[in-house]
Amino acid sequence: MKTYMVVELYKPGQFDAVYKRFEEQGRMLPDGLHFVDNWVSESGNRCYQLMQTDDYRLFDEWIPRWSDLVDFEVIEIDR
Repeated sequence: MKTYMVVELYKPGQFDAVYKRFEEQGRMLPDGLHFVDNWVSESGNRCYQLMQTDDYRLFDEWIPRWSDLVDFEVIEIDR
């Protein structure tokens, strides 16, 4: 299983909307995309998440669920 760093940059004015959706619907991950850990920058406008999957295409399924509120960068981590 490969590990990825997902950098989420909240779109301006969307911080509260991100957390409201998360509280109501969770991470909305497709089966096979696994959350490992996350942390938020001090400024509160950026979230870093570690995720694992054997199928990178699952990000193409997950990202559109949030792309109205968040911009994403997905980086494979070599281990």
